[in-house]
Amino acid sequence: MKKTVLACALAALLALPVLANDSTAELAAGGLVLTKTDAIEMRSEDLLISAEAVQVRYVFVNTSGAPVTTRVAFPMPDIGGEYFFESDTAIPDREDPANILDFRTTVDGKPVAMAVEQRAIAGGVDRSAWLQAHGIPLALHLDGVGARLDALPRAAQEEAMRLGLVTPEEFDQGKGWEKHLTPAWILKTTFHWEQTFPAGTEVVVEHHYRPAVGGSVGTMVGAKEVTYGDFMTMMNRYCVDSALLAAIEKASKGADYPPFTETRIAYVLKTGGNWAKPIGDFRLVIDKGSTANLVSFCASGVKKIAPTRFEVRKTNWRPEKDLDILILKPLPPMDDAE
Repeated sequence: MKKTVLACALAALLALPVLANDSTAELAAGGLVLTKTDAIEMRSEDLLISAEAVQVRYVFVNTSGAPVTTRVAFPMPDIGGEYFFESDTAIPDREDPANILDFRTTVDGKPVAMAVEQRAIAGGVDRSAWLQAHGIPLALHLDGVGARLDALPRAAQEEAMRLGLVTPEEFDQGKGWEKHLTPAWILKTTFHWEQTFPAGTEVVVEHHYRPAVGGSVGTMVGAKEVTYGDFMTMMNRYCVDSALLAAIEKASKGADYPPFTETRIAYVLKTGGNWAKPIGDFRLVIDKGSTANLVSFCASGVKKIAPTRFEVRKTNWRPEKDLDILILKPLPPMDDAE
């Protein structure tokens, strides 16, 4: 049975209107992926998630009786697509062409030197070679990529449009109509390294990164003017229950809009099911950041272990669903917000 964690501490706050456009989209990231092998078990996974950091500690054991060398990978969230530049997208480090999450890994306490693979996908086809041949960076989130596309010869621009790599846009910024090309491909980035697992020896792999956290200046959860479809989507995605709605209503004091902002975190849990056996000992801790915040996510067996932390433990567990976390932060009083 799904259970929603609710923090009861609430501040007396004034409601501000919800601006639907002022929202940042979160990007899902998760854990390590292993080239398929039946030799290596994940004995434990200790996962801590907050809006500021994700930290994971794995213990692996090779049970085959002989050393096994395999490739271990960490896929970054996909970036791009048709509407990427039309909405605000959460990217912690927009200046790095590859490591947007400041991803770092150690094995038995020592830093790992990782290789990186990047591919640009348009229409389901890898178009990396085309972009590289025309001097266009694959990392479409970097400044200057659009200017390089605009500088392409006319024939190359038309070919890029046929391949689905770009979208033409026209607008007037006060100097007459301008036409520009916007990147439309999807950037897929994977960090990977070759790892040897000695027979019968525990190997501890740890990684941490900054999550690509989504957010908004308000929330539709508990709002009086909200469409049924949007409301049910939020309810189901974060397992919002009647206790959370009652706490929001109490804080709203009759106002149409709840006095909270949203923070959203997405985590790909299903990668933990790629190993030889179910995870022997799984521990998840979610930190909501402040005692005044409310938090909701889908899980069973949730236990509060600290004023802002909630724990889920599983034994011999293979995750079948990914994790979505909603944190509602109280808006400051009107006098402080002005």
